[in-house]
Amino acid sequence: MIKNKSLISINDFTRDEMLRIIELAADFEANPNQRLLEGKIIASLFFEPSTRTRLSFETAMNRLGARIIGFSDVNATSTTKGETLKDTIKMVSNYADLIVMRHPLEGAARYASEQASVPVINAGDGANQHPTQTLLDMFSIMKTQGHLDNIKIAMVGDLKYGRTVHSLLMAMSQFNPTFHFVAPDELKMPEEYKTFLRDKGISFTEHRDMNEVLPEVDILYMTRVQKERFSDLIEYERVKNTYVLRNSMLADTKENLRVLHPLPRVGEIATDVDANPKAYYFKQAENGVYTRMAIIASILGVK
Repeated sequence: MIKNKSLISINDFTRDEMLRIIELAADFEANPNQRLLEGKIIASLFFEPSTRTRLSFETAMNRLGARIIGFSDVNATSTTKGETLKDTIKMVSNYADLIVMRHPLEGAARYASEQASVPVINAGDGANQHPTQTLLDMFSIMKTQGHLDNIKIAMVGDLKYGRTVHSLLMAMSQFNPTFHFVAPDELKMPEEYKTFLRDKGISFTEHRDMNEVLPEVDILYMTRVQKERFSDLIEYERVKNTYVLRNSMLADTKENLRVLHPLPRVGEIATDVDANPKAYYFKQAENGVYTRMAIIASILGVK
């Protein structure tokens, strides 16, 4: 039962609940203007910069007929006066039926859900989790592959700090995937996630060369190296352009291969890939609106 349930980690939703969200997202894509939330107020609290996540959430809220309150610049809030996250959340809970929050600190979303009297949706907390991105990624995989089972997924780039790959790995582990991790040594998938996969009996390989895995995968999940997660800018400069996907590299890949990216891209996908029918990242971003409509409508119990 999703109603009145916070979504902090992708593990908060069962396999069946994830499939239900994907099914609902398809329903909203077919009929996007369903004003099911007239009279509801949703708080959009972005303590960290965001373009796609914030705008797709707010588009979803608008398409559902909800009113939006909140902020996208923490410098315009009482946080600058020293107000604690606890007090901010308790106060906003009095004003809204649901809180959507992005925060730079890992664990902030879970803490907020413990303080709030209304459900909280985690729109990303540091390098930890980004569960709504995961659900839109799963919707994108379902749309492009026709199913979620036994998918071969390459994850490329920043696998250490990339919250999107961590969440997607945990969600897709329910559908017997094969993972191929491609990263420089400094940005390899953390050991805890590899242990998680071993415990579930899910196979994965690790590579430094992206070309080794391109011919065999169904989904190529590219990520940017996140400058904001590095305390040492020299290390960032050393690894930032390790992987660049160019159109010519897709020549011998499977017909069903689709390239996903949570965006923004910085340089890891060359612009000549954009016109290739295997490039799916802009459509993936659009899928975020329908997926977030499905999540919001489910949590508020109107679908």
